[in-house]
Amino acid sequence: MKQAILLTGATGYIGRRLLEEFLLQSENSIRVLVRNKSAFDGTLAQSVAVVEGNTFDKPSLAKAMEGIEIAYYLIHSLGSDDYQNLDKMSAENFRDAAIKAGVKKIVYLGGLGVVDENISKHLLSRIETGETLSAYAEKIDVVWFRAGVIIGSGSASFEIIRNLIQKIPVMITPKWVRIKAQPIGIDDVVAYLYNAKNPQISQSVTVDIGSEILSYGQMMSQCAQVMSLKRFIIPVPFLTIGLSSYWLNIFTPVPFRVARSLIDGLKSEVIVQNENAKKLFPQIKPVSFKKAVKKALKEAEENQVLSRWSDSGEDVWEIDHRNAIADAVFIDEQVVACPDVTQEQIFKSICSIGGKNGWFSYDWLWEIRGLIDKAFGGVGLNRGRRSQVELRKGDSLDFWKVIDIIPNKRVLLFAQMKVPGKAWLEFRIEKGKLTQRAYFLPQGIMGRLYWFSLLPLHYFVFRDMVNSIYKKASLT
Repeated sequence: MKQAILLTGATGYIGRRLLEEFLLQSENSIRVLVRNKSAFDGTLAQSVAVVEGNTFDKPSLAKAMEGIEIAYYLIHSLGSDDYQNLDKMSAENFRDAAIKAGVKKIVYLGGLGVVDENISKHLLSRIETGETLSAYAEKIDVVWFRAGVIIGSGSASFEIIRNLIQKIPVMITPKWVRIKAQPIGIDDVVAYLYNAKNPQISQSVTVDIGSEILSYGQMMSQCAQVMSLKRFIIPVPFLTIGLSSYWLNIFTPVPFRVARSLIDGLKSEVIVQNENAKKLFPQIKPVSFKKAVKKALKEAEENQVLSRWSDSGEDVWEIDHRNAIADAVFIDEQVVACPDVTQEQIFKSICSIGGKNGWFSYDWLWEIRGLIDKAFGGVGLNRGRRSQVELRKGDSLDFWKVIDIIPNKRVLLFAQMKVPGKAWLEFRIEKGKLTQRAYFLPQGIMGRLYWFSLLPLHYFVFRDMVNSIYKKASLT
């Protein structure tokens, strides 16, 4: 008999990988709870049952729990200013719905750490979430995993370390580089989560997971060794959390908000506090930090990155993009005839823009715009892309997000840069022509001034882009 499993967070970094593992093994009946079906990969939707809703919508949550034996809780509300209270409310709703539906087990992934005066607000929220889910251990089993630094292709921690090592030969770092942690490879995290469904894991238990104990400075040094780079790390006592956050914001793909949350969490050690991982999952032997880094680098080089830290961002999917585009005040349209190339060739060319491939003749203007965005705490261009050869719905593409993609017909991007309004970039292939449209819905007078000030640049940039896409397609 297949176990009925509910997975939340299936569009996120860890959730997507766990879902792929479930589908690969074909041992279970999988249902996913997503806030918007349009955000969910269409190819995956064919293999699972999809319920649209969220943990704050009790009717949809009850529907998602019907007939479920094991429910995975892999969500958080970090994007909100009031995430601590929202996380607690979400966990309460999830736990209560699971108990009412007769669910046997909840599996949760939180963060390592000890509650003391140094604990960050984010880590404290993760611990409170675990405590909330586990509050009625007599009514439902809860397997609460706690992990620290997760290393894998596309993880925020790995991309930060890799970018710092690649870009800065001599690093003047805050004293937090001496703080100890126990990193763990993403494959091992997924293995623990997957095996938690085992009926033999029956009682509520907290399972701390990690590999060897390393300081953050040692992690950077070992990463440099794997990458065959010589780097010097000089710790100093005067770089504040704010300055460190700006430092990461400039040199790594993560925006300021994410950087600050990560830096704030580096004030205290994140060390394994129990031996339950070895006792309950003896078959899992976590790989070393170096091996996890090597695998992550190989996947990135071979365009085999399954998910990235930037895959989430539910606020993007709460927008009705069809109506918003229809209401756009300003539109820039460029059309080029493509009589001698196929729609497949054009589509492939479109899907290769951005990231390491750049933005054609005016790539330097895009770079400047990315730096400006970073300066104001935005995501900037160096977020890059998951794969240099393909796009899928939900992918990040520099400071764009792929909102819709119809093979050989359409690609729609939504702007996630700091901008006074909302902006989209659309590509349509039909009847032997490529149509490129930039839509802008301004916010107040500043939005209108922003659009008109960039009109001269738009003329050159957008015209060059559509022509370059066609030229590249004709060469394939």
